[in-house]
Amino acid sequence: MTAKIVIGLDGSEAGDRAVAYAKKLSSLIGDCELIALYVIEWSPFSFQTAEENAERHKRREAEIAAATSRIVEPAVNALKAEGFVARGMVKHGHVADSLNAVAMAEKADQIVVARASDGGIASRVFGTSTAHLAMTAEVPVTIVG
Repeated sequence: MTAKIVIGLDGSEAGDRAVAYAKKLSSLIGDCELIALYVIEWSPFSFQTAEENAERHKRREAEIAAATSRIVEPAVNALKAEGFVARGMVKHGHVADSLNAVAMAEKADQIVVARASDGGIASRVFGTSTAHLAMTAEVPVTIVG
């Protein structure tokens, strides 16, 4: 049975540390798939007109494309180049909830995330999400410093 590890990417050096640790775990496990996940914070709680919703959908699609090409694909390609079995995805939603939902849907054995991003508002958002994930995840979570 193949083990699965979900890696929370955030596009920073902190996220790179999570990838490095997941690679180490995968090497120790042997038969393991790495799932690199980038979550775009997205609130479903907004009342908008039909025109605003159409524009929001366009923005959402553009954000997914940008995150895929700038963050997820390079991470997955690097993992594959090193011989790891890996795939990636981008989701919209709350970071902790999305990481947990993907882990459950994929029947993952573990989630690996960084403690916090390396700066700015992303640090506060991801740091809070990491704490929430540690308290609510339905699979073990490893938080990399």
